[in-house]
Amino acid sequence: MTQTGGSPPIRVFLVDDHVVVRRGMRAFFDMLDDIEVLGEAPDGQSALDQLAVSAHDDKLPDVVLMDLLMPRLDGIAATRAIKKLYPHVEVVALTSFSEAERVHSALEAGAAGYLLKDAEADQVVAAVRAANRGQVHLDPAVARKLTRSLVAPQRTATVLTPREREILVLVAQGKSNRDIADALVISERTARTHVSNVLSKLDLASRTQAALWAVREGLVAGP
Repeated sequence: MTQTGGSPPIRVFLVDDHVVVRRGMRAFFDMLDDIEVLGEAPDGQSALDQLAVSAHDDKLPDVVLMDLLMPRLDGIAATRAIKKLYPHVEVVALTSFSEAERVHSALEAGAAGYLLKDAEADQVVAAVRAANRGQVHLDPAVARKLTRSLVAPQRTATVLTPREREILVLVAQGKSNRDIADALVISERTARTHVSNVLSKLDLASRTQAALWAVREGLVAGP
């Protein structure tokens, strides 16, 4: 797995209170040319402390892999803090199936997606690469569970223009702003504006919530 176009490696930071999990992920990422592990932390507070130092040195990660259930400061609170302090850093939540309900809070906090802890290594890599591209990556099993339980906003797709409905479908398919711009022959800036308008009109906080909402409303097929 080599880098393409000479792009710099994706910088990843690992947050999990189980050292075996962190070592396993680091060992796998170390075999890849396009991903570099910048550091790791055993809990959310330690992660924030280390990221503050990284920000001072202008060496923030591109993607944080975040366990949700940890001592001191859990992954949800840490995700919320990271997205507030460093909006361009993407967070992918790691959860066990029994903790799926926590993912609602993680998405509201700004997580770009989530994985089950027993996901195959290639799924973890896919999630990191997708988050780095600004795309949504959902574990299908948890997505189905969440879609059934998602609390519906009081708004429907009728508030969207035909173009905004197109945008929503593309977001739900995991397309980045660049992908949307290419598909609809518009500028990336216009695509970004459309996405923001869709989220605002539907009272949703993230692209991931938009994807789940579109599945529940039947605009796209579920995972």
